Amino acid sequence: MIADRWGVDAAETARHFPCDDIVQTPVLRAWRGVTVRATPDRVWPWIGQLRLAPYSYDWIDNLGRRSPTALTGLPEPVVGEHFMSCGGRPLGRILDVAPTEALTGEIAGAVMSYVLAPAGAHTRLLLKIVMARGRLIAPLVSVGDLVMARRQLLNLKALSEG
Repeated sequence: MIADRWGVDAAETARHFPCDDIVQTPVLRAWRGVTVRATPDRVWPWIGQLRLAPYSYDWIDNLGRRSPTALTGLPEPVVGEHFMSCGGRPLGRILDVAPTEALTGEIAGAVMSYVLAPAGAHTRLLLKIVMARGRLIAPLVSVGDLVMARRQLLNLKALSEG
């Protein structure tokens, strides 16, 4: 599929993600990844802070509100609570949490797993998006997600490396 990979290698696309257990026959599978010069315990709080803001293009998906640039001390994410916030509005819900390893949630039929893979003194921040429905719109979702997820991962990388 067009725009289904950015910043990942074949081994990363072949690995198991928590979202694979939730959507077993997806019409869309897309992978994103970035290397963060920080350990998973430094990256994890920023992943949990997605509950406050999207960390992508704030002028688009946060209605011009700036995503926080400092950690706010949120408690650990919990299954069942909202997954992200966009425009100050809570969206989706958290489906699975493995502290400092993975956060999986669902928004509007898309299931996303953020995975932190240790790589020496660094972390590979990986994101996989799957959808069970919407075969006709899947290519458009993939392209749109590539633009937004790329910006999000680069912003989370910069904040984690702080």
